[in-house]
Amino acid sequence: METPAALDIPILSSIADLAPGRDVWLTDVWGVIHNGVAPFASACDACTRFRLAGGTVLLLSNAPRPAASVAVQLDRIGVPRFAWDAILTSGDAARSLVGAYAGKSVFHLGPERDLSLYDDLGVTLSDAASAEAISCTGLFDDEIETPADYAELLADFASRNLPMICANPDLTVERGTQIVYCAGALATEFEKLGGKVAYAGKPYLPIYDMAFAFVEKLKGKPIPRERILAIGDGLRTDIKGAAAAGIDSVFIASGVHVSSGLTPETLAELFPDRAGRPIAAMSALAW
Repeated sequence: METPAALDIPILSSIADLAPGRDVWLTDVWGVIHNGVAPFASACDACTRFRLAGGTVLLLSNAPRPAASVAVQLDRIGVPRFAWDAILTSGDAARSLVGAYAGKSVFHLGPERDLSLYDDLGVTLSDAASAEAISCTGLFDDEIETPADYAELLADFASRNLPMICANPDLTVERGTQIVYCAGALATEFEKLGGKVAYAGKPYLPIYDMAFAFVEKLKGKPIPRERILAIGDGLRTDIKGAAAAGIDSVFIASGVHVSSGLTPETLAELFPDRAGRPIAAMSALAW
């Protein structure tokens, strides 16, 4: 028998009925629009149809790189440009945090592909021994490494009371068929050691304030919260963040949280508390 919690969250095969009355979608990227390897055709089609109906799609990503870099990645993967209006990333939000260390030595903990985060910020990227702060964008090699590989390095940073900026609060993402760790997983371990972390991105409110301001600029007027819908696959990022920002959300069941099919029972386990639940759930974003 379905539990009351499960009954509160309808499982939809189409998002079309939720589109009327909404002016803007704040759509997560990795896990909703693509899986890091290939685009999800149904999601791209849904975003395109929403835009053709007069809606605006702002891709709100926890990617630890500026929006321009993410746009290049989307082009490379094959996500069509007409599926979205603009991009805002946690990398964009992180730049102001990192920029506060202009003139100081910052250790970049993450892959080289994220180096555009530091363009024109005036910080000196240093080795670990010389660092006055840490900017974490991920693991050096997330294909083979786990947070356990960083235990000694993080312990050293914590012992020196170095502050950390986390440019991607996600713990994990689904890349193809593989689950890989993100910067948030390293930041969590650092906090366990007593380290202090400043987070950029979802679920933290500053990136939503940036998103609302961005949307106002795109639409030429303020958009009421009830006319904005967040769409994402992350419980602690997309869904929790939307609730904190006062907007409705739709949960997309990627492999990060759902491995064996979306069911009412699964939703009851994922969302045991009434507060902050999504208004609907889908196996994949589709029109």
